[in-house]
Formats: sequence, structure tokens, C-alpha cells
Amino acid sequence: MNHPSLHVRRATVEDLPALKNLWTNAHFPADELESRLTEFQVVESHGEFSGALGVQVIAQHALLHSEDYVDFSIADPARELFWERIQKLVSNLGVFRIWTQETSPFWTHWGFHPASTEVMEALPEAWKTRPGNWLTLELKNEEAINQAIGGQFAGFMNAEKQQTARIAEQGRKLRMFLTVLFFGLALVGFAIFFYLLFHRHPLPHP
Repeated sequence: MNHPSLHVRRATVEDLPALKNLWTNAHFPADELESRLTEFQVVESHGEFSGALGVQVIAQHALLHSEDYVDFSIADPARELFWERIQKLVSNLGVFRIWTQETSPFWTHWGFHPASTEVMEALPEAWKTRPGNWLTLELKNEEAINQAIGGQFAGFMNAEKQQTARIAEQGRKLRMFLTVLFFGLALVGFAIFFYLLFHRHPLPHP
């Protein structure tokens, strides 16, 4: 859906005053979030700052956090634009799973669901101290990808072992050939030496 009056972009230093005011009013840790400015996307309505959403990425996991708006009447249209931008961002960063503690029905409408106990084991350690319930959305099957990569790696290692064994066998044969050649040449040399030693003619007397 198009929302011509809304525009989403990455936060800049110029947004800090409006962001800090937004965070303070929402009782977010403004000082901490200020140091993480680069995580934030902001939405403008008719060219005016109207809200923000944080996206923190750790390894193959992304966290949507600290969402708030100056005017909540634009919240869902803004979320649609945020979501379009977030999908491109996490795709470029190779994210497998997105997490959030935001409670808007918008996120469950787009596929987020409560994280099971088993899924919670994948939550990055840095986020496990956050109180509250978690919603999550799997973008790619991390286990299947890791298994595929592991299979490819095992195949690569097996091929490397086979190649190493072939090289070692070739080296062994070459050493054996050189050893036989050396002894053969040595025997020929000794044979020539003894032949000359026992068959040389005495020098004539003057």
C-alpha cells in the first residue's frame, strides 16, 4: 500500500533531539540508545519526524526494538514501510531469524509468533537478559543451512584427504624410485671403480 505522506529512512545525527525526546517520553534508556543511533530507522510524515524503530543485528539474528511514534495514527502505515525496509536490510545481512518484544498485532499479522522454549535456545546471549515475552519470525532454516554447509565441508575435507593420500603415495613412489636409482648408480660406480682397480695395466718402466 502506498503512503505518499510517509517516508522511511535511516536515522542521522540531526534526528537525535527528536529521538531523545521520543525515547524519554516512552521511558526508553535514551542515553544507551543514543550510542546506538545507527540501528534506527525513522519515519517522517509530511516531512516531519514522526516515529522510529530500532533494528539490531547479531550474527544471523535481528532484533526489532524501541518502536514508538509521535502520532500513533500513522503507526500501522509506518510499520508497513518499516517492514519493507527491514526485509531488504536483513536479507543483505544474511539474517536467518528476526526477534521482537513489540506487542502490536501488526507483527503477528506478518508472520511473527510466540517463541517456543526450543526456539528460545537460539536467542543470542546479549538479548536473554531482556524481560518479557518474545515473538519471532524464521526467514531461513538455520539448522538446514548449517547441515548443508557441514555436508559440503565434510565432502571437501574428504576430497582433501583423498588428494593428500594420492600426493603422499606419489611421493613415496618417487622416493623409492630415487632410492633404487641412487643404489643402482652407486653399484655401477663401484663396479667401474673395482674393474679399473683390478684391470688397470701397470705403467711401463722408463
